Amino acid sequence: MQLHHLASLLHLSDPTLPVGGYSHSAGLETYVQQRLVKDVASAEQYIRQMLQVNIRYNDAAFASLAYDAATADDITTLLLLDETAEALKAPREIRQASQKLCLRLIKIFSRQQDLPLLTAYHQTIRNGNAAGHYAIAFGAYAAAWQIPKEAALYAFYYNATVGIVTNCVKLIPLGQLDGQDMLFRLQPALQQLALATLQPDPDRLGLCSPAFDIRCMQHERLYSRLYMS
Repeated sequence: MQLHHLASLLHLSDPTLPVGGYSHSAGLETYVQQRLVKDVASAEQYIRQMLQVNIRYNDAAFASLAYDAATADDITTLLLLDETAEALKAPREIRQASQKLCLRLIKIFSRQQDLPLLTAYHQTIRNGNAAGHYAIAFGAYAAAWQIPKEAALYAFYYNATVGIVTNCVKLIPLGQLDGQDMLFRLQPALQQLALATLQPDPDRLGLCSPAFDIRCMQHERLYSRLYMS
């Protein structure tokens, strides 16, 4: 990978990028309050399940397909993916989180470059004709900057994993080294997932993860909440 591609990828997938990801647990807070995730072992099992059963067939698949659409400069397919993502995100908090992250991501990078496809996507969102979803914007930016797709997908999974591990450390709570140990052990799984998502099966897009969705919906009614989702 060329250094300028690496620089763009590190910036795009930086867990500290101010898109607001730190304020969402994607249902983890419910799992912790229900004592389903309560220690290192259950946290790591939760993260592996989230990556392999949920993210692979949802956000990572959308990022992969958006990358292809952007490479082909195909705004019609990009908007169709946006519409599909909107329909498949059943929990309200998760749907709204994805929309907010998308707009903040575009706000950050639209100040630096005028990328016609991203500008058209943003304008369609502003006109109310598209919802806007983070994974789709991520994939489109990665393609626009010609970041190799496998690396972009690895970074997408890594960004999601860092967010979940950080939330586990705060919520359960776990030690900082416990979190770093989990991140290290998860590296082979992230590599496998990036390869597996290079060409997502459209028929498995949005594969249902009812347990995750139910906990995300229950989050709205938790007695106390640290996170927005």
